[in-house]
Amino acid sequence: MLSSLSRALIATARVATSRPVSMLSSLCPARSFTRTLWMHGGQGSALRPAFLYPYRGFPAVSCGCGGLHTEGDKAFAEFLSDEIKEEKKIQKHKSLPKMTGGWELDVHGTEAKLIRKLSGEKVTVTFNTNNSIPPTFDEESQEGQKAEENEPELVSTPNFVVEVTKQDTKETLVLDCHFPEDEVGHGEEEEESDLFTIREVSFQPTGETDWKENSYTLSTDSLDWALYDHLMDFLADRGVDNTFADELVELSTALEHQEYIRFLENLKSFVKC
Repeated sequence: MLSSLSRALIATARVATSRPVSMLSSLCPARSFTRTLWMHGGQGSALRPAFLYPYRGFPAVSCGCGGLHTEGDKAFAEFLSDEIKEEKKIQKHKSLPKMTGGWELDVHGTEAKLIRKLSGEKVTVTFNTNNSIPPTFDEESQEGQKAEENEPELVSTPNFVVEVTKQDTKETLVLDCHFPEDEVGHGEEEEESDLFTIREVSFQPTGETDWKENSYTLSTDSLDWALYDHLMDFLADRGVDNTFADELVELSTALEHQEYIRFLENLKSFVKC
């Protein structure tokens, strides 16, 4: 009798410490637009309850690689296979889109550099696609409209740094730029507005990868508008304008999606063996 009571108490504790299924279900619709291993694919809802079972961690037959394999790992790998197929199906660019204006592209993982050489000048734009997709919060659907019909497209809008170097100079002008959230997806009435803004401006030693923290940095938050406009014109004269910003977003979105698919493939290989 004591043994039966102990088993009952242990079972109750397991249920109390696990996430309720109703709580997970209530959270999923609010993030339906995002990439998620819960919602994507036709088998997502079928796999979800199985992940909550306390016996999911029991090891399955080993494949000889020396790693732990479970039934949960097998289901996870199968789900990832479906996820990869779906992401490749909706992938817009099988190869990275080209930038106009004579920009040369150099990519190392999630970091990319665009380089353009002008008369006696070198312009370098550096950006990283990590954490470049801004959060979007879905409002509750109105009049019974399905959430899938209102899912926004995932767009990568990374911060980027513009470096302008002149010949025979020891300093490089550095401009830290970003895409304001209220400018993403602007309407027709705002076509003339700037798609990006300058956040900070500084001089850094030419040719050095580690910038000096004690170099004066000018914040544009309280900057005179006339000076700010001249800085924006300075960038536009060197090809960093709204057209460049549009193409940068398209390039970054394609690069981020490419890296996401590669991550899923690596995750699948890791889980399987």
